[in-house]
Amino acid sequence: MFVYLIGAGPGDPGLITCKGLDALSRADVVVYDYLASDVLLDNVRADAEKIYVGKIAGNHAMKQEDINALLVEKAKEGKIVARLKGGDPYIFGRGGEEGRALFDAGVPFCEIPGISSTIAGPAYAGIPLTDRTAASSVTIITGHEDPAKPDSVHNWEALAKGASTLVFVMGMKNLPDISKNLIHAGMDPQTPAALVHWGTMPTQKSLNSTLADLPDAAVREGFKNPSVIVVGNVVSLRDKLNWNEKRPLFGKSVVVTRSREQASEMVTMLMALGANVIQYPTISIEKMEDYSLLDAALDRIAEFSWIIFTSVNGVRHFARRLREKGLDSRALAHAKIAAIGPVTRKEVEKLGIIPDFVPETFVAESVAEGLCKFAVQDKEILIPRALESREVLPEVLANAGAKVTVVPVYRTVKAHARKEELVQALEEDRIDCITFASSSTVRNFMESIPQDVLKKAGRVRFASIGPITTKTLEEFGFKADIEPKDYTIPALLADITVYFSKETDMQSPYYQSLLKIAK
Repeated sequence: MFVYLIGAGPGDPGLITCKGLDALSRADVVVYDYLASDVLLDNVRADAEKIYVGKIAGNHAMKQEDINALLVEKAKEGKIVARLKGGDPYIFGRGGEEGRALFDAGVPFCEIPGISSTIAGPAYAGIPLTDRTAASSVTIITGHEDPAKPDSVHNWEALAKGASTLVFVMGMKNLPDISKNLIHAGMDPQTPAALVHWGTMPTQKSLNSTLADLPDAAVREGFKNPSVIVVGNVVSLRDKLNWNEKRPLFGKSVVVTRSREQASEMVTMLMALGANVIQYPTISIEKMEDYSLLDAALDRIAEFSWIIFTSVNGVRHFARRLREKGLDSRALAHAKIAAIGPVTRKEVEKLGIIPDFVPETFVAESVAEGLCKFAVQDKEILIPRALESREVLPEVLANAGAKVTVVPVYRTVKAHARKEELVQALEEDRIDCITFASSSTVRNFMESIPQDVLKKAGRVRFASIGPITTKTLEEFGFKADIEPKDYTIPALLADITVYFSKETDMQSPYYQSLLKIAK
C-alpha cells in the first residue's frame, strides 16, 4: 500500500525525473491527468491498471474529491499507486489536497517533484525568469481567479512594484484584467510581456509584446490555455535565447508508422530536431505461436555455414529463442554472420559477434549479390526472419546452389490504434510528413486510412526508406517526396530535415550539429 504523487513535468516527456519514471514502472495502478504526456505511459507495466482523470476547462473526467477517494481506495487494496500529474504536484496542481487526503486515510505516500510549466515554458521560449542584467526575483501567480473582484487575494500594487518577473498561470481568460490592474497599480504599460502556449511541447507557440498590448495580441494570434503569461524585462532576452523554436523541424508534425518496438530511436531523433511526433504504429511485432521450425534449425545449428539477419527484430527474437534453448552466441562460432544494414549490424554486435558481411546497400538483392561472391554453392544457409517477407534473398541464394533454410522467428500483425485522431489531423491538414520504413507499413497504413482523406491533405509529404517501400507506395497512387540514398533510418531522418529546412542556413554550426544527431 503506497501512493506516489509524481510530477510529470510541463509536457516534454523527457523532462520527467528519473525517480518519477522508476515509480511509474513499479505501479500497479496509474491515475493520470490530461496534461501528463501519454508517451510516459509506455513506461508503465503492461499489466498495470490505467485510469484517466484529466480535468480541462468545462470538462472534468472526475471531480477532485472523487480522485482523492480513488487514490485511497486503490491503495487500501494493497496496491502501489502512481498519481501522474502535469508539471509539479505542489505548484497549482492540487497535489497538497491529495496528500492531505492520503494522510487522513492513513495511506503512506511521497511526492516526487516535477518541473513546473511556470519555469520550463518560458525557458523553452527563450525567457529566463531571472538574469543578472534583467531580474533578481520571480513571483508566480494564479490567473484563474477574477482579478477585478473586490476581495481579490492579489495585492496588485505589490505585484506591480515589488517583483522583477511576474508569471501568471491559467490566466488567459482574465488577461485583459491582469494587464489593466498591473498598469493601474503603477507598472509601465511598455513593460515587455510574453505568452507561451503549450510550453516545451512540439506544438509550442509564443509571442512578445508589451503589457498594454498583450491582450489584443493574444486575441489576434489565437492564444488560449494552457498558456503562461510572463511580464518583465527578461522577456527582452528572448531574441538571443529562443533555441527551441529555431530547431529545423520545429512546428512540423511527423507521423511514424513503425511498430513501437522499433520506433523509439526514430521518435527520439525527430523530437530532438523539434518535430511534433505522432506515433501511429501500423504493425506490432509479436512472438511466433509455433517455434517448431526454428527449434529444428537450432537443433542442427552446427551444420550452417552462414546465418543471415535481415532485421533488428530477427536478431532479437532469434537470440531470445537461443537463450530459451539454453544456448548463447558460442553456438554460432562455426558460422559466418551477415547483416543487412548498420542498425542490424549493431544488434548483432550486442551478442558479442562482429558480422562477416554487411552489404553496401541495404536491400535483399545486394545481400544476395554480395554473398554469392563467397562461393555459397552447397553451403547450408540459415535465414531467421519475419513470418511474411520478400523471397528475393532465398531465391537468389538457392539459384546459386546454396541450401537455404528460412525460419520465421517473429510475426507482424496489424495495429491501428488512434485512427480517429490521425484521420482528424489529416482532415484538418495538420500533418506535414508520414514516414514509411517498410512495405508492410505502407500497406497497413493505406488499409487503415481512407485514401480520399490522404489526397485532400495538401501539406502532407511522404518519406520512404528505400525503393522497395517507394514502389509499394506508388501502387496505392502516391509518390515518395523523400527517399534517402542510404536505406537507413538515420539517412531518412537527415533527408526529412533537409527537405523541411530549405530556408535554413545549412552550413551553420547549429544546423550541422543537428544533422549529426539525425545521422
